[in-house]
Amino acid sequence: MKSAVENLEPTRVKLTVEVPYDELKPSLDHAYSHIAEQVNVPGFRKGKVPPPIIDQRVGRATVIEHAINDALPDLYRRAVTESDLKPMGQPDVNVTELPNVTGSQGGQLVFTAEVDVRPEIDLPELEGLEVVVDDVEVTDQDVDERLESLRERFGSLVGVDRPAVEGDFVSIDLTATSDGEEVDSVSGVSYQIGAGNMLEGMDEALTGLRAGETTTFTAPLAGGDRAGQEAEITVTATAVKERDLPAVDDDFAQLASEFDTIDELRDDLRGQVAKDKASNQAVQARDQLLEQLRGQVDFPVPAGVVEAEINRHLEAEGKEAGDAHGEEVREEITTLTRDQLLMDALAERLGVGVTQNELLEFLLQNAQQYKMDPNEFIKAADETGQIPAFVGEVARNKALAVALRKVTVKDGAGNAVDLTEFIGSDELDAEGPEGAAGTEGVTAEPAAASPESGDSPESGDSP
Repeated sequence: MKSAVENLEPTRVKLTVEVPYDELKPSLDHAYSHIAEQVNVPGFRKGKVPPPIIDQRVGRATVIEHAINDALPDLYRRAVTESDLKPMGQPDVNVTELPNVTGSQGGQLVFTAEVDVRPEIDLPELEGLEVVVDDVEVTDQDVDERLESLRERFGSLVGVDRPAVEGDFVSIDLTATSDGEEVDSVSGVSYQIGAGNMLEGMDEALTGLRAGETTTFTAPLAGGDRAGQEAEITVTATAVKERDLPAVDDDFAQLASEFDTIDELRDDLRGQVAKDKASNQAVQARDQLLEQLRGQVDFPVPAGVVEAEINRHLEAEGKEAGDAHGEEVREEITTLTRDQLLMDALAERLGVGVTQNELLEFLLQNAQQYKMDPNEFIKAADETGQIPAFVGEVARNKALAVALRKVTVKDGAGNAVDLTEFIGSDELDAEGPEGAAGTEGVTAEPAAASPESGDSPESGDSP
């Protein structure tokens, strides 16, 4: 088999593959055997029909088509490997020459495959990079805020006979009308003044209302078919409640924790804040490293991959290909794809692999996030072909963690920052699975775009 590569664009190639008849013969023999099992020819048992009779009854062209459909994926993979290509997405395959359809057996198969390929990415030396993160400084205010959140968890709501103020919880009945037509209504909804998660102007409208009072205001609708349309909102406060918080004392410490005194609880909360801020340092370092790599590395993003991701996005939203929304998400998808390619190159540079345990842990975390049974989640991921994409995501996250070990990380005061707790270390990796690198605190957000590996063509593209 011979193959030649023609560069069509910086990220797209045309692969021309020539396969001599002798190399295709095993596939042809298999095709004859398979067809012999399917046809009924008087005088011959099924499976025993000789090739010349099959050529007469079925046609050699049908046999050749069968053989090529079977052989093409493997031939394409071999040509990709021999040409040292890294394809992305499905190839556009075109068969340009067939073995002899008539006359003596022989000839050759020639096909071309146009496909997007991963661009060359020249990464900088990581050892020369430096990132600066915030200092870990825990203030009394940090501890007070954490303590206040804990008090709210153990607080209760009590009715009050006064005008509502910010922070109060108001039970409301609401009606929205537009052009004299009622378009929405709810009743018995509890809303905290100041939350800002309902309608524009809601906080101002409820402030000062007593239970039983009604007011109206105008606001754009937040959802549904009329989202953004101005409507007149009528809201009635049926109850006003304030949060009654427990006193900050030893009794509360014993109620809300395993500690006997409030001082012990404060010390524990201070340690929690410190750990969270250290974790935030790891996130900052990850983001800054990625930003530096983005700025220092320039490469083209395969246009076909971006288009495929846009079409997938539109399909997931029930929109037709070519919908205007595609252009709205183009920049975001291009950026996500660029970041994935960058991190894939980083993983390759660092020799990062994904163990079965790392993949399983990732799948279990995602199952928990989506509130699904882990076995059902893993089965669904396997059936929909998402496992390779998940492996890629784990590898990218791990690559960023390993890369952070090689750069210099300092705080605002110029002190070296140790992120081993969050990114592991080469020494811990050498100890085996129990000491393997973790990515807690530096896990990237799930990417919306995930370029396919595209290592085989669709059989339907063959003759």
